[in-house]
Amino acid sequence: MSTPDPLLTEIATLLDAPAGRDDPERLERTLTDGYARALNLEAEKSRLERRISQMSAAGDEDASAELVDLARRVEAKDGSLGELRALLVRLRQRHSVAARAAART
Repeated sequence: MSTPDPLLTEIATLLDAPAGRDDPERLERTLTDGYARALNLEAEKSRLERRISQMSAAGDEDASAELVDLARRVEAKDGSLGELRALLVRLRQRHSVAARAAART
């Protein structure tokens, strides 16, 4: 059983909250944290892909199990990144609405 991700929990909480009661600063902080996480996931994915390329170029036949593991890890990072990006799009839209509403008051 995996532990819930605090960032994804925070994003879900913000997206599930009633419209019109949003705190633009909280939304912005969460967006910033989300973008930082996305950059981190992209960097990790890139490192894994470089490692796969290096191992493939070396032609080490004994490394096939490690290559499979690396490929699975890349796929997992890609899935996490896609999920996070989709949530961030929704959160960014919510932030835009909240920021406009706050500017009118």
